Amino acid sequence: MSLPPRPHPCARSPRVERVNGWLEMAWRRGLSNKPSLEPEALWHKALRGAPARGEEAGRSAEDVDDFRIRLERLCQSLMTEARLNPLGLTIAHGQLARVIRQRLHLGAMWQEKPEILTIPLAPPVIVVGQMRSGTTRVHRLLASDPGLAATRFCDSWHPLPRTPDTRPAWSALSLLLARALDPWLDSIHPFGVTRADEELGWLAGALDHCAYEAQWRIPSFSAFSEARDPVPVYREFARLLRTDADWHHNAARPRVLKVPQFSEDLPALLAQFPEARVVLTRRCEDDLARSAASLVANQMTIQSDECDYDWIETEVRRKIALRESRMHHALSRFTGPLAVVDFDALSADWNTEIARVYEELGLEFCHRVRDSMAAEQGRARQSPHHSHNSQLRQFSGEAA
Repeated sequence: MSLPPRPHPCARSPRVERVNGWLEMAWRRGLSNKPSLEPEALWHKALRGAPARGEEAGRSAEDVDDFRIRLERLCQSLMTEARLNPLGLTIAHGQLARVIRQRLHLGAMWQEKPEILTIPLAPPVIVVGQMRSGTTRVHRLLASDPGLAATRFCDSWHPLPRTPDTRPAWSALSLLLARALDPWLDSIHPFGVTRADEELGWLAGALDHCAYEAQWRIPSFSAFSEARDPVPVYREFARLLRTDADWHHNAARPRVLKVPQFSEDLPALLAQFPEARVVLTRRCEDDLARSAASLVANQMTIQSDECDYDWIETEVRRKIALRESRMHHALSRFTGPLAVVDFDALSADWNTEIARVYEELGLEFCHRVRDSMAAEQGRARQSPHHSHNSQLRQFSGEAA
């Protein structure tokens, strides 16, 4: 089905309406059971075919308790605040059951191979910045450096290694379904099954709030998580990084890490990787807010029939201020290598800007690296992501 350009921030495909109708009919006629967001129901579903004691393996009692508490609070917020439609309820149930099942299987693997959790890692390069500030562009340029490593999209959302490795196929299917429901998805973020991408799936697997507040209206869970110590989340993140590095045999190469949530939790992340290099991205705050609100609205309107763009924009601006404050506080105490990238300067002359970044980080910007980045720039120029700016200009008056 061919659709016109996205007409307003809360637009959604007619397919969403049809799927909602099918689900309601199936539940009404008893053809399928209405999904539950009660934690006990999610655990019950996840335990089908998963090791019952997999949660404790490789994790401290504090980390186990943190996940349980986060799940309870997230489920409560979803049931009382999110105003999910049938599709949203189904997606939320499926996501959380998969997270629990994945957690159990990872624990079982670490119990069998505990050496994975102690392998040494090269100090990573951490890209820090607000959502929509150019973090993806910087991340993918750095990730194209043959001397650095990066996380594949499929490994972020399916971190459990498999033989044969079917994760690219499962991710391709997930993206196919997502694009069927959201024809503007690739204009929001340039996806690729095996392309370098952010480790958002790893944070979601530890029930950090960042992936979920971009989909659902869950203010009480956001407030709870923002006030909570994120150290258990980043201990799980470090376990997943070691697992991924062991599978791909690249632990000796610095990993380029990027999730906008890092700006909110930088001390906890740096506690896991104290010798990291940091790249900070900067962009005009007004441009940040419009672009981030557009992204959230695009996701939220699919899963709720009560998508309030004014609330989203207000929440996005609050989040930007919170992250800016926490990021400034953390970086004022950071003594390691730090390079700052300006969004407009990167757009005007990526080669000069990245060369400066490499010099400030103490990395070698040789011809091989430059050629690899030039090829990445060529791919990026063909991305449908560039249409997002024109969409913002088109409906900015409606969104005000």
